Amino acid sequence: MAISSVGFACRSYFPVRTLQSHCLWKVNSLRFNTVAAAIETIDDSDGFFTKDSDSQDKVANGTRDREWKRLNSKDLGISSSMIAKSTRKVLNGLKSKGHDVYLVGGCVRDLILKRTPKDFDILTSAELREVVQTFPRCEIVGRRFPICHVHIGDDLVEVSSFSTSAQNYPRNTRTESKESSGSDGDEDCIRLNNCLQRDFTINGLMFDPYAKVVYDYLGGMEDIRKAKVRTVIHAGTSFQQDCARILRAIRIAARLGFRMSKETAHFIKNLSLLVQRLDKGRILMEMNYMLAYGSAEASLRLLWKFGLLEILLPIQAAYLARSGFRRRDKRTNMLLSLFANLDKLLAPDRPCHSSLWIAILAFHKALADQPRSPLVVAAFSLAVHNCGDILEAVKITKKIARPHDKSFFELVEPEENLDFQTLLDEVMDLDASIKDALNQMTDGYYISKAMSAYPQAPYSDLVFIPLQLYLRAGRIFDCVKKDETHTQMEFEAKKGSKIEYGSLYSGDFPEIRHVFARVVFDTVFPLNLSQDL
Repeated sequence: MAISSVGFACRSYFPVRTLQSHCLWKVNSLRFNTVAAAIETIDDSDGFFTKDSDSQDKVANGTRDREWKRLNSKDLGISSSMIAKSTRKVLNGLKSKGHDVYLVGGCVRDLILKRTPKDFDILTSAELREVVQTFPRCEIVGRRFPICHVHIGDDLVEVSSFSTSAQNYPRNTRTESKESSGSDGDEDCIRLNNCLQRDFTINGLMFDPYAKVVYDYLGGMEDIRKAKVRTVIHAGTSFQQDCARILRAIRIAARLGFRMSKETAHFIKNLSLLVQRLDKGRILMEMNYMLAYGSAEASLRLLWKFGLLEILLPIQAAYLARSGFRRRDKRTNMLLSLFANLDKLLAPDRPCHSSLWIAILAFHKALADQPRSPLVVAAFSLAVHNCGDILEAVKITKKIARPHDKSFFELVEPEENLDFQTLLDEVMDLDASIKDALNQMTDGYYISKAMSAYPQAPYSDLVFIPLQLYLRAGRIFDCVKKDETHTQMEFEAKKGSKIEYGSLYSGDFPEIRHVFARVVFDTVFPLNLSQDL
């Protein structure tokens, strides 16, 4: 997919200047050395690189000759009104103290693409202690890569410092930049060094909202125009340095509808097993970014395509394998349809709590293990929605005349004249099956068994859902009980049909139940079906 809307903006930059050779030569030498080390441990059968000296010279010269662009933010369509108010307050506070401030990372990319950023990251020339002194509600967090969390009302703004990021960059490069002459060269080298620490070129853009300039040292604008995800340094090296970048590449490509560069795609496949090294909390965070922010279906498809689903979500991978789903399959199934309907309700600035997508995974697993009547599913979702008034839910279900989606094997044809008590019993049985599925999803032994349906996949018994989150997901369904009086005393149903996104993100149970029921019902009884199906 080409992004034609930024084509003109890419050409309307200030005069192009080659990066300072004294700054880049050191950087390039460092990059080449790490690539050469990676060659010894990574299969090069696809021919993305060779070990000969001519190839090495081409890599070095290509980096030295790269030109950088200074683009006018107005020409890119970026205005100050697109920046969140809380972020503007932090920018203004630091600028008033005489510090340089920039917006960096994915937020700049999203502003260029006219998308709502998930959040805004600020980079400043101020020391972190100076940031703390500037704002009354601010603290330094993180040991390895410390940053500031600035609290503005209910919002949290992250601020990092050039000085801190420089400490994490190779010493010879920092020394070289300090030895440069001329203020422009100094500032460019400092900005370049920071950009070279980014994961992908499209995240390596830097925006000065006061000078109204976007700095592009890495070719990020060109990759945005080509709709391409490409690592800043050699992909094999990049993913070995930080294997979380593998998951971030999937997340970014899924959210933006971008494709991977050939090199990036090659090493995501070849190095996919590296994600098992990640802390489970980090895996949960990355999976939540994929599934809770409006791009879950595309994320699941890409995880499947690149061989990561069988590592991270083996039960769902086994389901796709049993369904005959292929790596490049364009068709859909119930699992993907559930998350497609969830995506319709969410956005990067309107996410859900992680317990919701975990509940949807458990619900689907229960149905995949034992297909059920769409009337049973409807009664169950209605009971969840109204916080447990199951008798009323069954009464409403008996009146449903809309057709269900017959393409899902998880749904069986409903019995004619299904009596009230039988329907009620089957709803309670489905409730028990979902809770059992939740338990199985957090059991390493059961997860490893699920992969028996997919023997060609790597062995995985990875469990990244912590006990607290498992219990919270289970509480979503605690309201489904036969005792109507007990239920009404213990649970409160959501009022109104409008989604309150603040409550949905915080994990408010009535809001979670409302959205869960809405997703399930819209999947089983889609509005676009005709009575002839």
